[in-house]
Amino acid sequence: MPDLAQIILFTAAALLLAITPGPGIFYVAARTLAGGRAEGIASSLGTGLGGMGHILAGSLGVSAIVLASAELFTALKLVGAAYLVWIGISTFRSARQSLSLGVEGGPVAPSIGPRRAFREGVLVEALNPKTAMFFLAFVPQFIDPAQGHVALQFVLLGSISVALNTLADIVVASAASRLREGAAARPALIRRLRQGSGAAMMALGLGLAFAKRPGT
Repeated sequence: MPDLAQIILFTAAALLLAITPGPGIFYVAARTLAGGRAEGIASSLGTGLGGMGHILAGSLGVSAIVLASAELFTALKLVGAAYLVWIGISTFRSARQSLSLGVEGGPVAPSIGPRRAFREGVLVEALNPKTAMFFLAFVPQFIDPAQGHVALQFVLLGSISVALNTLADIVVASAASRLREGAAARPALIRRLRQGSGAAMMALGLGLAFAKRPGT
């Protein structure tokens, strides 16, 4: 296993990357603005579980095989991108529906709930080949083959990275929820935030669709 100094160095690097704004943080923020703190935290935990899937797959060499195949990479990328765009469209349409209902005096369309947000978070992260690319490029730099148990080292270091990413996402969810709560007295602003979050998810999906395999 890696020595303590190596683990500390890796943790510092992983923490810096975790707090750097990226697609994961923007997705959690968008989900929180669309449905509130509970959905944001559920999404954070879901993306964390999806990330652990990439860690386990990477330790077994599955991710490397997928990334080495242009066909498999493209298939996974397009499925993940389509799923994100679908979530974004659903969120945007829900916000427009709530606007229509609000004008007519009816109830506002409900949020999707933490359970569904968790499931969506898992799928969004699991279907993102860029996550696999990141772990396969970043984690092995801190693995010491001389220590043996390379797969276990990959899982240990990858788990640290996923935990830090999840913690950063939860902090972002809490901050975004306060922004949403501050706008609670302005329903029109909430609807605009939900529409904006839907558009952000669609943009993330389109960005994923154009992701390239390493070395291409």
